[in-house]
Amino acid sequence: MIVMLNLSKRLLSCLFFFSLIVSGRAFAQQGQRPNIIFIFSDDHAYQGIGAYGNKIAKTPNIDRIAREGALLTNNLVTNSICGPSRATLLTGKYSHLNGYKRNDNTKFNTNQTLLSETLRKSGYQTAWIGKMHLNSLPAGFDYWNVLPGQGSYYNPDFVGQPNDTTHYTGYVSDLITKFSTDWLEKRDNAKPFFLIVGHKATHREWLPDLQDLGAYDDVTFPLPANFYDDYKGRTAAKQQDMTIDKTMRLKQDLKVDVDYEKDFTYKRLNPEQKKVFKAYFDKVNKEVADKKLTGNALIEWKYQRYLRDYFSTANSLDRNIGKLLDYLDKSGLSKNTVVIYASDQGFYLGEHGWFDKRFIYEESLKTPFVIRYPGVIKPGTRVNDLILNIDWAPTVLNIAGAKIPADIQGKSFLPLLKPAATAQIPWRKEAYYHYYEFPEPHHVFPHFGLRTSRYKLAYFYGGADSWELYDLEKDPTEVSNVYGQPGTEKLTADLKGKLKTLMGLYKDDEALKILATAKK
Repeated sequence: MIVMLNLSKRLLSCLFFFSLIVSGRAFAQQGQRPNIIFIFSDDHAYQGIGAYGNKIAKTPNIDRIAREGALLTNNLVTNSICGPSRATLLTGKYSHLNGYKRNDNTKFNTNQTLLSETLRKSGYQTAWIGKMHLNSLPAGFDYWNVLPGQGSYYNPDFVGQPNDTTHYTGYVSDLITKFSTDWLEKRDNAKPFFLIVGHKATHREWLPDLQDLGAYDDVTFPLPANFYDDYKGRTAAKQQDMTIDKTMRLKQDLKVDVDYEKDFTYKRLNPEQKKVFKAYFDKVNKEVADKKLTGNALIEWKYQRYLRDYFSTANSLDRNIGKLLDYLDKSGLSKNTVVIYASDQGFYLGEHGWFDKRFIYEESLKTPFVIRYPGVIKPGTRVNDLILNIDWAPTVLNIAGAKIPADIQGKSFLPLLKPAATAQIPWRKEAYYHYYEFPEPHHVFPHFGLRTSRYKLAYFYGGADSWELYDLEKDPTEVSNVYGQPGTEKLTADLKGKLKTLMGLYKDDEALKILATAKK
């Protein structure tokens, strides 16, 4: 009995110490800094995603991230255009301070505080794979393999390290995912990682993967309520050049009567790809030729074709997000990896009769943002606060436990994502915006403005010289400019005062000068 009792004590003692070891390991696991993957697409409209209410789009994997984490309903950009948005992600600063205002030949200044370098100095291994579009090689990244410029949908080139260009066969979304998982396999397991996965989709000219051709041909997309907007009372909106009617090109955008031998885009297709691609679009060509469409019938046919190509291209984007999520699950990384999905800005899917972005109006101002952080963000969380893309960098740094540099203009919204978040957490009530690129492409006048939870005030300069004011509660489609109408004087004065304050806060001296001489 004594022997048995001693054995029992020893067994209990061993079990106790074993449980301490296991608990310690579990604690260490919980104490590890999380890995972070930032999936960044191009021109993917929030209103084209299931999680944001679209009943037609097939986005189960983006929806999954939202369902298992948080969805931001008012995630706004500060300058609705591709390159500048990427520069803001890397710097946490407005365009006028990070130096990248327009999509032109400007080389992004890498000699400034960068999210990537700050993470690397704090112990993270960093990588950018896919589209970057900043006219410079990645900086602050241990590894990169990026598309040159806009990149190509089919059989694209990639620029690797140190600066070598390699041609690959395949569809760009698939290749980006493959290169991402390959890097994850080879990374240093002793360090946490930060990976940007930059997708080309859904950028113009919307070339779907072969398996997605015709994916929405059985769908008739409803016209937006303001599809036939007359732009009354809105000088800049009336003078833009981004309508489905006049700007969208039958040949280049909608693949009607393409010359597969001379057009550079289609010369990239190999014979097998070209055969499938051409067979599908030959049917489209015959359809439009047989119908002999004119007037509104032709405009609406172009709209349907545009959305079918756009959403079909988005299918491959979402499918590859699913492949990456599956990899994280199978490798065991999902337990300690934050996954973020966002687009560089919003996009018009026929609203106001448009495609493209640029304007301060909702469809281009707002961009999708969903984030999954196991054990921290409660599944199904929704954040309605005004988040800006200058906030992305400090939030990532906050998640990583890294110090946020003083010159970053944004603020971490991590506290808003946690279950304990309440209305008591102080947060901005107004968001500031400034767009610059003019006159080409699309002839959208430069403008600045602010958005609150209900109102939007904007000033278009550079020749338009006009104010616009919207009550988003009464006019969510932004077709009624109430600036200067009786009864809005007090509201307008209050918003102008707040606009001036924001310009000072964010050090936009150029805007302050323009505001001082702006038409009243």
